[in-house]
Amino acid sequence: MRVRIFLVFLFSCFGFAAFCNEIRIKDLVEFDGVRRNDLVGYGLVVGLNGTGDGLRNAPFTEELMTNILERLGVNVNGEQFRPKNVASVFVTAALPPFSRSGGRIDVTVSAIGDAKSLLGGTLIMTPLNAADGDIYAVAQGTIIAGGASAEGEAGTVTQRVPTSGVIPSGGRVEREVEFDFSSLSSLRLALREPDFTTAGRIERAINSAFGRRVALMLDAGTVQLDIRATGQKSPAHAIGKVENILVQPERKARVVVDQRSGTIVMGEDVRISRVAVSQGNLTLRVQEAPLAVQPTPFANGRTVVVPRTTATLDEDEGVALAEVPGGTSLSEIVSGLNALGVSPRDMIDILKSIKAAGALHAEFIVR
Repeated sequence: MRVRIFLVFLFSCFGFAAFCNEIRIKDLVEFDGVRRNDLVGYGLVVGLNGTGDGLRNAPFTEELMTNILERLGVNVNGEQFRPKNVASVFVTAALPPFSRSGGRIDVTVSAIGDAKSLLGGTLIMTPLNAADGDIYAVAQGTIIAGGASAEGEAGTVTQRVPTSGVIPSGGRVEREVEFDFSSLSSLRLALREPDFTTAGRIERAINSAFGRRVALMLDAGTVQLDIRATGQKSPAHAIGKVENILVQPERKARVVVDQRSGTIVMGEDVRISRVAVSQGNLTLRVQEAPLAVQPTPFANGRTVVVPRTTATLDEDEGVALAEVPGGTSLSEIVSGLNALGVSPRDMIDILKSIKAAGALHAEFIVR
């Protein structure tokens, strides 16, 4: 366990060292208007091998199936049918920016009833709506589910999630998003991680690349670009030149802790003020050893179970009181704790206590 924490720390050091290099602006910002649009639809999956919805528990499946059959000219009013090879699903997708009619997109299909599996199913033509209620794509195709399920008379086994799957290129774009990108006179660059230093560096890098003042930092998360001042033929040409400009971003000192796996990831700028640390472990052991007491021969009695409990409380030495000098990096603290044999769980508790004492100067994230 200690070896894994040490390797994770080395990986984090190398990762943050990589951030010291220059990175393209396109990997640091989002361009205003250049975004995806979420789509959602409600459809029917057919062709399942008896793993569909129970129509008594999912009446909406029967209603949807009836509507589809009636649109196809099949009259099923008053009929009683209980097929097990159909299931109601939600279909979700993301419409990429500048998608054109006839283009293909991937869709995700998820069961909403009590279907056990969507393996082998086929999605019937399903319209996909955006937030404005209009239809922008239509999805249909064979579902690729990522799980498996089997059951017997007295037990079932399920691997991963067989009630959700994808249809690669299963959606066809039917309507384009109305956005005249070529008519823009200015464009905002939104930083994925707002920071005044990074925004200022982006502004200076863009102005230096064009040789004139074309970019202006509005706040920590926004840089405005004057398209006309760039002298390019169109906004697309201007963005094509801007997005490949290299900038060295600035990162906050941050410590990320995952309590479930005992993983600690930290940056190289994390510092600790002068503080004293003392840590110990308490181990409580409770053991039950019941004793059966039987009556003597020829006695008129019965066997009695006498409970016996042994409880012990041990205190390990742990980490003795130690003083950490000011300005010490967190990497030195973790290396010292690893050398003392401190477990990842105890190390996380120590870091929490140092943060609570106000000696850990970094953003502390616990997951």
